[in-house]
Amino acid sequence: MPIKLYSYWRSSAAYRVRIALNLKGLEHEIVPVSLAPGVSEHRGDAYRAKNPQMLVPFLEDGDIAIGQSMAILEYLEETYPDVTLLPGDEPLRSRVRAFCNMIACDIHPLNNLRVMNYIKTEFNADPAEDWYAHWVREGFNAAEACASEGPFVFGESPTLADAFLVPQMYNARRFKVPLDDFPKLVAAVEHCNALEAFQNAAPESQADATT
Repeated sequence: MPIKLYSYWRSSAAYRVRIALNLKGLEHEIVPVSLAPGVSEHRGDAYRAKNPQMLVPFLEDGDIAIGQSMAILEYLEETYPDVTLLPGDEPLRSRVRAFCNMIACDIHPLNNLRVMNYIKTEFNADPAEDWYAHWVREGFNAAEACASEGPFVFGESPTLADAFLVPQMYNARRFKVPLDDFPKLVAAVEHCNALEAFQNAAPESQADATT
């Protein structure tokens, strides 16, 4: 039975997991869960029964069921080690984890759709430009300083760091955040997006795109 990944095409957290599954060459099925306003399949009874947090991604692998992208990615690393996305040697292994957390903990939560919608409805403010760009720049300044000279974020092959960076930069471009100050990050993303694993994980490549 293939791995099932419950995903929404524009979810950057689900995008990370799609990248990792492709890089590892793991057979899997994408199960679309619409987060679109007016549809909100993630809030339906069927999905809530699987995942009480009502978020994506959510992964099923046989009897194993896991939410939260970092937990899913750690599970995939430990369970399917033939292709590893965490370097074996320290301190590089910890540097990759720290880079992932810069994005997952310091940028993404502040720019999550739920947060931005709450700011709009509760404070009558539009966070789409200044708010979003501020936190991306803050995070990318640190990420640029930590990244290697390439071609990927940490050297000659993609790691989890690249799986986290690519979706975040996709969103930054969507919101027209200037990226001139982050040449190493931009170059790493260009190298990633030349690979089929990243192309097939991209939002526009998903069956539920535009829904």
